[in-house]
Amino acid sequence: MEIPVNFMEKYILELILLTIWLLYFWNYYLNLRQRRLMQELVDLPKSVEGLMTKDVYEKARAYALDRNSFGIIQDIYSKIFNTIILVAYGYYYSWQWSIKIAKYFGINEENDILLSAICMFIINVISHIINLPLVIYDTFILEEKHGFNKQTTAFFIKDEIKKFVVSQIIALPLLCGMIWIVKNGGDYFFWYLWILSVVVSLFMMVLYPEIIAPLFDKYSPLPDSELKQKIEELAASLKFPLYKLFIVEGSKRSSHSNAYLYGFHKHKRIVLFDTLIKGYCKKDDDADKDCGCETNEILAVLAHELGHWRHNHTLKGFLLSQIMFVANFVMFAKLLRYTPMYNAFGFVNSQPIFIGLIIVTMYILIPLNTIFNFVSVVIGRRFEFQADEFATRLGHGEALKAALLKLQKDNLGYPLFDKLYSSWHHSHPPIIERLEAIDKKK
Repeated sequence: MEIPVNFMEKYILELILLTIWLLYFWNYYLNLRQRRLMQELVDLPKSVEGLMTKDVYEKARAYALDRNSFGIIQDIYSKIFNTIILVAYGYYYSWQWSIKIAKYFGINEENDILLSAICMFIINVISHIINLPLVIYDTFILEEKHGFNKQTTAFFIKDEIKKFVVSQIIALPLLCGMIWIVKNGGDYFFWYLWILSVVVSLFMMVLYPEIIAPLFDKYSPLPDSELKQKIEELAASLKFPLYKLFIVEGSKRSSHSNAYLYGFHKHKRIVLFDTLIKGYCKKDDDADKDCGCETNEILAVLAHELGHWRHNHTLKGFLLSQIMFVANFVMFAKLLRYTPMYNAFGFVNSQPIFIGLIIVTMYILIPLNTIFNFVSVVIGRRFEFQADEFATRLGHGEALKAALLKLQKDNLGYPLFDKLYSSWHHSHPPIIERLEAIDKKK
């Protein structure tokens, strides 16, 4: 079917495509800068001598180059797919399929809320299928090649199904609620959308670690040990309201390691990955036996995380995200009934709210959201330095440096970065910058 477009509609679509590809070429340029740096630094640079051995450096460099190549391919893959969807009126035909499905099951095809849920499900299924080859390659080829993947095929399939089902259970009712608010919220519905986003965000902070995360990984109380005792003493010394202390079996998924805090008010939890603790989980080979951190190093990592808590970084990040949500919702309200916008996407005789939400938040606001993301990266780097400083002032500076170096080694983190690339991508500063900052604060 030939869908006519006037000059304004064509201009809107072309401007969106131009923005998408300009952002792609910007990221491609940054990736090439970082790639060129890594390709030139074949031998162990003097700046990282003493931080890692030549053998570890070579492994980290090979891993970083492979991830860089994969990132470039992944980016162009998604941009080509996105372009095809736009020029072929993919959203229009997805909406038409939704109407046909609704009619087939006897659902009122004029019910905008139910049609939106069906359309979102169709889009999510297609997107998941399109992205699946990349996910499989990342897990079973790239990560496997460098010794990180621990997933079996059966585990991966089960995990992907659970992820998709859980995401739909959360996303579809949320979308229905948003559509209902737009239809019934009057001229200032965007404030009600924002209130809904706040409520859902807070609810997910409770729901995810308590209900969703355990669906994918096993969480167990940390056994009684010197480590547990010292963590409790550290929390008590800072009056951190530690409610529970968990260890998660991340080793069944990957050999990457981490630790994090979560919870509200007096019900704070600390979660340690089993791969973070030296000697805790069974290693596959002799090369892995030295992986993980000692007790004093884990305490330093947690002191860093407690620095985020003391400085209210989670709250500040949450407030920044809410500013982004409000900006998106206000712009969505302004453009909700802008006819050329819908026509540009093939919707000549209808203006579905769900489609308008996609067009505005995913495409028209790409420049604004890109700026927000960059600001978040800049603020995130500042937060990391503050958390490192907090741990250092508690007397964990040397142990934190040792922990960062071990985590860098265990995760094959490449230590050197192009400044422009790093400033755009890294919410966590490169390790050399962190080590230098810790030395200055000791």
